[in-house]
Amino acid sequence: MRKVYSFFVMALCALPALAWQEASVPMKVERVGKHSWYVRGASGPATAANQGFMSNAGFVVTREGVVVFDALGTPALAKKLIDEIRKITRRPIRRVILSHYHADHYYGLQAFKDAGAEIWAHARGKAVLTSAAAQDRLKQRQDLLSPWVDETFRIVPADLWLEGDTDFKLGGVHFSVRQVGPAHSAEDIALFVRNDGVLFAGDLVFQGRVPFVGEADSKQWLVALGTLLALKPRVLVPGHGAASRDPAADLKLTRDYLGYLRETMGQAVADFVPFEEAYAATDWHAYEKLPAFEAANRPNAYNTYILMEQESLRKK
Repeated sequence: MRKVYSFFVMALCALPALAWQEASVPMKVERVGKHSWYVRGASGPATAANQGFMSNAGFVVTREGVVVFDALGTPALAKKLIDEIRKITRRPIRRVILSHYHADHYYGLQAFKDAGAEIWAHARGKAVLTSAAAQDRLKQRQDLLSPWVDETFRIVPADLWLEGDTDFKLGGVHFSVRQVGPAHSAEDIALFVRNDGVLFAGDLVFQGRVPFVGEADSKQWLVALGTLLALKPRVLVPGHGAASRDPAADLKLTRDYLGYLRETMGQAVADFVPFEEAYAATDWHAYEKLPAFEAANRPNAYNTYILMEQESLRKK
């Protein structure tokens, strides 16, 4: 199996760099620290209108080069981000640290790899590269986001697979990579820029929209939010939505939403209420006007219902 995986990875790396249609959506760089910037994607799910730009990415400029956090949702968006970085500095992009392997965060990696960056990601992400789910998602993105995700797209493996927490220093800036999953995904990691007090949290935090829960372990996700707060960041950059200068207060939406899903679906499981009946009877008014509610809430509730069933069985 290891030989098959190695051959697959070498084949991916051997593919030539190809051109893709440029992204035309606006991209504004916002400074959040002495060394730190980020770009903010649109609210809601990926669409042809937003060209897949519906997640955030950040970057940190040091005197020895640039560290990027997340790669956005298409190679074209990543190329646009590289162009924005070049307006600020001509120093080389040394590495990209990936928060997790969901399409809106890693589909831009090939543009960074072609630019010479080293890719870091959590080792649990290896399983994504050859999974059926990844192939299904790629087809969905090709159908939805062509020509920005098309036959020239390639999955890029990490150059360094991380197994846990990692600290490093580059150009006088101290970085802490923290393993905070399994939570939103199996392989969640966050990046804390200690000199700036800036925390890039990935999809552990959603601002101004309904979080995508999917098959996440919401119990561990709530624990992970506490891990983020323990770092005492001055600024928190979420995976989606605006940067926060009051992280404790602005974690509230994600924390409250996860808690509400667990409370309502957990009670339904305890009372043996079927999911459809439980969903229809639940009061969603606090969240129904938020972006991505229609796309995300029902599957979030269903997956939480299944999770609560599993947790209930483990207690017996």
